[in-house]
Amino acid sequence: AAPSLGSVGRDAVRYRLGPGDRLAMSVFKMEGYQAMVEVLSDGTINLPRIGTVDVWGLTLEQARLRITARYEKFLRRPLVYLDLEASRPVKVTVTGQVERPGVFSLPSTTATGWPTLVDVVQTAGGVTASGDLSNIEVLRPSATADGRASVYQFDYLTVLRDGGHAPNPLIYDGDSIRVHQSVGANNVDLITTAASNFAPDTIKVNVIGEVSRPGIQQVPSNAPLSQAILASGGITRRGSQSTVELIRVDGKGESTVTVMTFDPKAVLSSPSNPPLRQGDVVVVNRTALAKLSDGLTDAFSPLTPIVNAASIFRILN
Repeated sequence: AAPSLGSVGRDAVRYRLGPGDRLAMSVFKMEGYQAMVEVLSDGTINLPRIGTVDVWGLTLEQARLRITARYEKFLRRPLVYLDLEASRPVKVTVTGQVERPGVFSLPSTTATGWPTLVDVVQTAGGVTASGDLSNIEVLRPSATADGRASVYQFDYLTVLRDGGHAPNPLIYDGDSIRVHQSVGANNVDLITTAASNFAPDTIKVNVIGEVSRPGIQQVPSNAPLSQAILASGGITRRGSQSTVELIRVDGKGESTVTVMTFDPKAVLSSPSNPPLRQGDVVVVNRTALAKLSDGLTDAFSPLTPIVNAASIFRILN
């Protein structure tokens, strides 16, 4: 199993400098050696007397030691101060079972604080109904070009279900987060995930057909099918409770149509009351009698003007 970020040394999570960071440098009791610089796109900074210094991927202490070594060539025992004045935005990739997978740029300022794993998942729209809170991975690139990336795994589902400490590690620039798909989740797991702050507050589904108020409905995350139908005003007298269709498009663009019987008393995740996902379409079909009635109306509607005209001619005669 992959380690958690809390089980590794502090060196693994120390801040690494990169393009966009602003640094303040000075040498103790040396005039003219103060500088406020920004790490350039090639990972270098320009300092008085020594010129270009490559600091990309270094910690603040490593960068300070490198600068000190350069000044020692012509200064006697220089005491270098190096501070991070402003950090660059955190660019992180989020994939898997989240509502809006992609690449996000998050601020990292004193006012907002440093982004955490939970912050990033929420920025990506939250975990979908099929997301597995027991298998969230953080992929952290190596500080060296030839090093291997580190993978850290987190199980929040067990913590939320059984209690205990829930780690919420800081996320750094270049990290990748993946939320894996749940396999065989039971009803308790689905409810636990939906009630957590990893899930979006609400989702939007489209309810069409024989309901009182067809259209887009906003329901809580992981809400059952019955809740979306009731939010649409319920099934009308013309609607069939035994032929409700759930149309769902997966991540590969393939759609599935499931026909079920509407049962508002059925438990969540049962065959007749499954949890809904963002973008689902619920179709409430007509009853056989309503279809027959509509068919007769359509069949006789062209004859209606003729019948009316004949009646008028009879009256005139």
